[in-house]
Amino acid sequence: MANKDLDKRFITESALAGDIASLIEPLIEDLGYRLVRIIVSNRDGTTVQIMADKKEGLFGIEDCEVLSKELSPFLDSHDPIPGEYHLEVSSPGIDRPLVRPQDFIDWEGYEAKIEVKQLIEGRKRFKGRIAGYENEEVLLQLPESKDEAALTIGLNKGLIASAKLVLNDELLNNAPK
Repeated sequence: MANKDLDKRFITESALAGDIASLIEPLIEDLGYRLVRIIVSNRDGTTVQIMADKKEGLFGIEDCEVLSKELSPFLDSHDPIPGEYHLEVSSPGIDRPLVRPQDFIDWEGYEAKIEVKQLIEGRKRFKGRIAGYENEEVLLQLPESKDEAALTIGLNKGLIASAKLVLNDELLNNAPK
């Protein structure tokens, strides 16, 4: 798989958030950042939360300022949001959403929660250690139980509705600072 394919988001937005993502993702990439997620909520009127990161290095307050200063006039000129809105630009945080194949490679060995779009053997939610990404599948090692040994499963990327790292001591102690 080409490296560019590993950086392409497979968990994306729909409706208004999807329209905004389609509009701003090229600009964000031109500025050297990567879109993680967009949420449009009714908090404080309408709030548009844009979560972004950098491929290399940490994403800090200065990066939020750069993106906010570029995105605000860009959104105003393209007017995809009806009425007034509040713009928030943030980092993914330590318990970040996982939205691209590369995320599952970068965070291999850490614990994640994954929700799928349809039942798989009677389940929609899975929690386990990320075991990588191969053949269009996220590999997840499920913990052993008293009845079963640890098992590694493959979840097709097209079935994943959401995924995020689990905030725990291991992540807090080992995550980039």
